[in-house]
Amino acid sequence: MPEGDTVWRSARNLNRALAGQVITRCDLRVPSVATVDLTGQTVHEIVSRGKHLLMRIGESTVHSHLKMEGSWHLYPVDGRWRRPAYSARAVLGTESATIVGFSLGKLEVFPTAEEEDHVGYLGPDLLGADWDADEALARLRSRPERTIGQALLDQRNLAGIGNIYRCEVCFLTGVHPLTAVADVKDLPRVVDRAYRLLQLNRESAVAIVTTGNTRRGEENWVYGRAGRPCRRCRTPIVRAEVGNTELDVREYYFCPRCQPVPEHPGDAVVPATD
Repeated sequence: MPEGDTVWRSARNLNRALAGQVITRCDLRVPSVATVDLTGQTVHEIVSRGKHLLMRIGESTVHSHLKMEGSWHLYPVDGRWRRPAYSARAVLGTESATIVGFSLGKLEVFPTAEEEDHVGYLGPDLLGADWDADEALARLRSRPERTIGQALLDQRNLAGIGNIYRCEVCFLTGVHPLTAVADVKDLPRVVDRAYRLLQLNRESAVAIVTTGNTRRGEENWVYGRAGRPCRRCRTPIVRAEVGNTELDVREYYFCPRCQPVPEHPGDAVVPATD
């Protein structure tokens, strides 16, 4: 699933290309919004909010979430698409460009005045102007029994963290993902590390780098490295899964020496929200 920095870059690039232009083509291929016609409307701005992308066009907002496989592509007006047409869920064009949303997990259109009704539940955005570490901490602490791993993925607490960042932040702060929030010794450090990692990676379109090493295969500390030696202590990295149902199960990675398994794991029953 794309993380907050990926959506931030998409919003920035699309905004640079379309802001101030008039929509000349509008083809929304989702039944609930198929009759919406935005032609003739001006693109005011395109922004991200956590993992959500908001296109403010005329008096409407086109809201999308990429989920597992979604992406927005920018093309010249008659440019050849890099993904098959059957996976396109939205096509918007101006006189100078075409943008296509492929395999979008969510697509809806509503009045911009009602934006907060749709995304107002999200916590402070790690890459947004509204970032507020104290508010994020307060939200995390409001459910002290939850595992820190689940709490970090929950966009109602802080918006923008996906599974890679969840695993890497926990490793870098020496916290096992199943540790209860109440038992995390330095929660402000966890939040600060999450903020720093996303800020450092927001300009990188190649890979999420948490080690400082951009060489292929060397970018991360634990994510995707099951069975390989910990870069700090050489103990084999462990892969495990946590979730309530097959639909929300997520894998996580940790070093059993650098991140000892808690004696009393937190409660992972409350699902996270994207």
